[in-house]
Amino acid sequence: MSEREILFATDYSEASRAALPLATSMARESGAKLLIAHVSLREQYPVGELFDEDPPPDEHELQELEAVVPADPQVKYEHRLLHGTPGSTKTVKPADAIVKLAEEENVEAIVIGMHGRSSLARMLMGSVAESVVRRAPCPVVTIKSPMKAGA
Repeated sequence: MSEREILFATDYSEASRAALPLATSMARESGAKLLIAHVSLREQYPVGELFDEDPPPDEHELQELEAVVPADPQVKYEHRLLHGTPGSTKTVKPADAIVKLAEEENVEAIVIGMHGRSSLARMLMGSVAESVVRRAPCPVVTIKSPMKAGA
């Protein structure tokens, strides 16, 4: 039987920072490892080039991801730098990569921050969190970005 895991998807935003304590708590309380993942929006391959193997990850992206750690030192964690899948418009789809990782790792739950965009912005741009909620093979906990003072 594999180790239990909670997937925490981060885009380094305020909403993600607000969701990390809950993800940490869930991992601690369930005895699971925290799988901290970020989907790179960097193009994986130069246009028109073919490679036999994946290019090495960007060092800056790895450093940024490795800086995201649970506050509780008792919680085991692992980092994953993911690459989105190109869509029909050649845009990276982070939700696809998050759902795929959740399926491959058979995670207990996904924790993800939401930006709290208006319904018009969601309709025009889509929402990664919303897409993950619709398609994930497990429960998804969403944390809305905290309100700023005076907002």
